[in-house]
Amino acid sequence: MLKLSHIFHVLLATLVSLSFAKTVNAEPTATLSIVVNGIQHKKGEICFRVYATEQGFPTSNSKGSQSGCTKIIGTSVKKEFSGLKPGTYAVSVLDDQNGDRKLHKDFFGIPTEGFGISKNPTVSIQTGTPKFRDASFVVNKNTTVNIIMKYSLDS
Repeated sequence: MLKLSHIFHVLLATLVSLSFAKTVNAEPTATLSIVVNGIQHKKGEICFRVYATEQGFPTSNSKGSQSGCTKIIGTSVKKEFSGLKPGTYAVSVLDDQNGDRKLHKDFFGIPTEGFGISKNPTVSIQTGTPKFRDASFVVNKNTTVNIIMKYSLDS
């Protein structure tokens, strides 16, 4: 009986240590909270795109991006993206009033819908479309970024 009890304890200890080994080797993940302020419309959605690389930033879909939309419920909305690998990211947002989830531009390439970019860089005819490096930031365990919605180019 003593041997059977001893074997049971050894087996139990082995199983417990194996379950901890998987936990220790698990890759850490992070949560990114995005707060958008300055929304001028009362209906529609704010659509978010999170980029892990400069590929496609700030308006195109790419393999390194995640996206989602949130209904407008006031002048500010918040959306969380969880399960991200810690690293460098950039975010673009769109005040999507017609539900097509695309940024519309006029003949000259100037946005006709509200938009925003992480780190709130200047967007003007002189500066052009912001680069990933100008909008990127580091995401650690829990990171929050604030984006101000723009409805025209900066002067």
